[in-house]
Amino acid sequence: MSDGAMGAAVEREREAASRLRLNLFTIPPHRAFADALAAGLIARFGQSPTGLAHGVILLPSNRAVRAVSDAFVRQSGGGLLLPRLVPIGDPDLDERIGGALEGMDAPVPPAVAPMRRLMILARLVTQHVPGTDPAEAFRLAADLGRTLDQLLVEEVDPARLAGAADVEPDLSAHWQVSLDRLRVILKEWPEYILKSGEIELADRRNRLLATVARQWRKAPPDGFVVAAGITTTAPAIARLLRVVSSLDRGMVVFPGLDAAMPEEEWTALGGAEDGSRPIETHPQYQLKLLLDRMGAHRDEVKIWRHSGGHDAPAARSRAIANAMAPAYATGKWNDLPPAERRLSGVRAAIFTDPAEEAQGIAILLREAVETEGRTAALVTPDRLLARRVSAHLERWGIVADDSAGRPLSETPPGTLLLALATAAAERFAPVPLLALLKHPLVRKGEERAAWLDGVRLLDLALRGPRPPAGLHAIADFLEKGDKRTRDLRMLALAWWRTVLPLLEPFEHRSEGGRLSDGLAAIREAATRLAGDAAWSGPAGRAAADLLAEAEAQAEAGPDAVDRRAMPAILGQLLSGEAVRPPYGQHPRIFIWGLIEARLQHADLMILSGLNEGTWPALPSPDPWLAPRIRADLGLPGLERRIGLAAHDFASALGAPQVIVTRASRDARAPAVASRFWLRLEAMTGGMTRAPLAQRWARAIDRPEAHRPADRPAPRPPVKDRPQSLSVTDVDRLKADPFAFYARSMLRLSAIEDVDADPGAAWRGTAVHAILEAWAKEDGCDPARLRLRAEALLKDQAARPLMQALWEPRLLEAIDWIAEEVTRLAAEGRRPIAAEHRGSIEFDGITLRGIADRIDRAADGSLVIVDYKTGMPPRSKAVAEGYAMQLGLLGLIAERGGFGEASGRPLGFEYWSLAKKAGTIGHVASPVGGRSAIDPADFTTLAARQIADAISEWLTGDAPFTAKLHPEYAPYGDYDQLMRLDEWYGRED
Repeated sequence: MSDGAMGAAVEREREAASRLRLNLFTIPPHRAFADALAAGLIARFGQSPTGLAHGVILLPSNRAVRAVSDAFVRQSGGGLLLPRLVPIGDPDLDERIGGALEGMDAPVPPAVAPMRRLMILARLVTQHVPGTDPAEAFRLAADLGRTLDQLLVEEVDPARLAGAADVEPDLSAHWQVSLDRLRVILKEWPEYILKSGEIELADRRNRLLATVARQWRKAPPDGFVVAAGITTTAPAIARLLRVVSSLDRGMVVFPGLDAAMPEEEWTALGGAEDGSRPIETHPQYQLKLLLDRMGAHRDEVKIWRHSGGHDAPAARSRAIANAMAPAYATGKWNDLPPAERRLSGVRAAIFTDPAEEAQGIAILLREAVETEGRTAALVTPDRLLARRVSAHLERWGIVADDSAGRPLSETPPGTLLLALATAAAERFAPVPLLALLKHPLVRKGEERAAWLDGVRLLDLALRGPRPPAGLHAIADFLEKGDKRTRDLRMLALAWWRTVLPLLEPFEHRSEGGRLSDGLAAIREAATRLAGDAAWSGPAGRAAADLLAEAEAQAEAGPDAVDRRAMPAILGQLLSGEAVRPPYGQHPRIFIWGLIEARLQHADLMILSGLNEGTWPALPSPDPWLAPRIRADLGLPGLERRIGLAAHDFASALGAPQVIVTRASRDARAPAVASRFWLRLEAMTGGMTRAPLAQRWARAIDRPEAHRPADRPAPRPPVKDRPQSLSVTDVDRLKADPFAFYARSMLRLSAIEDVDADPGAAWRGTAVHAILEAWAKEDGCDPARLRLRAEALLKDQAARPLMQALWEPRLLEAIDWIAEEVTRLAAEGRRPIAAEHRGSIEFDGITLRGIADRIDRAADGSLVIVDYKTGMPPRSKAVAEGYAMQLGLLGLIAERGGFGEASGRPLGFEYWSLAKKAGTIGHVASPVGGRSAIDPADFTTLAARQIADAISEWLTGDAPFTAKLHPEYAPYGDYDQLMRLDEWYGRED
């Protein structure tokens, strides 16, 4: 229908309205809509036992059906026969409406299944949007589906898109391309569904609504018909409401229509002849548009006189209306009498952050339970905040009815499916693999404990840089890995081989490249790993149904889907499905989303998350139609959702007691207060605060007294202290005795992260492995060193980026070592030992060490060499008695601890592979040169230092004090164990 034809039709409806009495009502915000509605209908039609049973009530949603059902039970005080409650947007409206459609000329064709529709649209997107991967195609298809629905709901002929670009010739290039693609898709899309005799769901709903309106116009129902709480402005719904309102026993009851709003403001909501835009963000805009499309006027709407309890004073509605005045009219706040702006019963609480806000809300809800019969509800669009509050309430055994539910993607069955998809996408890299194997549903039951023991072994064995990709590569990695962890890896390998049969079919089938294969592989793997636990309970059944439907319709989707796209595709499918909790939660505490809160009140309503971007949420962009095109076609503006959020907020403000809350910052930065919050503050001059909520939130977990930990200084008996000491542990013993105690006595050692970046420790290990193999297998032949390095680096598990960035630098350093060894050989110096272990008895303690390399100089003395991938220790550290590793190794050599490689050391060298003065590789020594230490005295100095340390901490009873010299204790492996943050610096 063209705009002119539609305008003429509206005018005819208006003329008819002047001759026809319409039964239009509104329930103001200060009354609980559902209870007031039920009370009024019982008073009017419930005098006989079956008076209500003959009626039909049209409601906006299934949640509204439940709310009104509960209200009838409350208002009746006992049992009664309810009227037929029908959600007007139900896809099975023809079945829910009863006999209203009997005798129609032809049945309305079935609607295309939503999953099939999404698959077909995703296929069309991949065909007509070049370069779109399947995951992005599904996202664009979902947006495209919403755009199609809006066109159908608003009864806009898609053919009008053909001339849209002509109307807007200045359309930017990317919007023009998007419009061209949309026109092509809309031309092909009907061909897919016509083949199966199906129609669009929105089209089917329009046809059913039109049929109901036509049938009721010809033959009104025997019982009453009430359309209640509906704010949807779709033309088909508006026409049906028009018919209902004109029936002798029909009524339309609006939620919170402002009958007292000044006519000038009311008129301005729809725009003006001067070209001003409609005020779509106003809470009354939807209702005005609906009345206009019904051909009705606001003067015809009467106030619903019945009340059902949970009511606030009537002044509340006036204050709400004033607070929500259009922006240009807010100047009237200055002249309002106090009674017109007072929000008695409404308090505000500002919290520091969302965590504190959730804690405070939970305490307020807990307080409400103390009053017998009192109900309380949290209303928020912030689902994370709702889950936090729910978790806090469980502290007191309160299980709140979170009627908005949770996305299926966040339930255990959903996360299991996503874990499988992610593991396959990343070729079973350690992090996603371990996340999958540790999932709480995997081997749930008696086998769980033994399974987790095996997973922990694998977790420890896979610590460090990522192994090669693939299930069997993990087995090879465990079999050929680091010799130092061989025992652990063999245990993990034995367990891993029992797991391989469970995952091998999944790995093989997930490589198929077809969506149906990928979904089937995930389903089968979930069953093998978790059994019935994957598909039990409300969430499991929903996951099973969704996966079965997606698998059945997958052939209609994109032809090829890479395994890497599966997590995003599956995540989108799961996120679109909400799992609501079963009945049986606390009868007086509720958590509602904005949709669930419509039409119902509790004694205390806590409206939370009132920050801009949360309530109201930022409008979601339409990637297919430019805003100007949407306006030309008559589609709702992107900001209309803000108006709906404003209406929800205004309705919730009508409860007897209201607390509005916000956090002054979110997880990342300071937050901006919601425009609704700012309006209330500006109109009232500052809302009444609820200070106890914030105080309680901060106090509930605050101890009565702070007792921070003292600096730890354990003093074990001398007989229990270590009798052996490594040269590399001496600095730790002297600088941080507690760290030495934790490592050597408690046997606690740091473990690497899973899938860790190859860092300094990994580089050092790689370099030492190369040089050890070169010395022991190639006889320190300089010509063989680079070949040895290249061979060993191929077997390393470094990531490609690290290999690209670090290996060239390493090979340059390796070449420098070969050149340096060749030069020294010409001077008569030759290597005699590499990675050589030695030990001596010193003051009753075994001193042990490993020399990276020991050379024999031309004069017969020894040179102790230590390889460093970083910079060598500074001379200052040596002068202060630290970094004595080379001196201690020399002491072992001097006293015969290295066997045939023993002798008198006079040379002590660090061969650093770090860059210095633009060159990679240099030799540094802690003695001689600028150092004040004579090389001949270095072992004597080292012996004196180790003797002092042994006599104090090993053969003496000095306490192992934490961070004794923190400047020489750079590693923080044991900082948490020593509770460093609680005491460090407090002495100052």
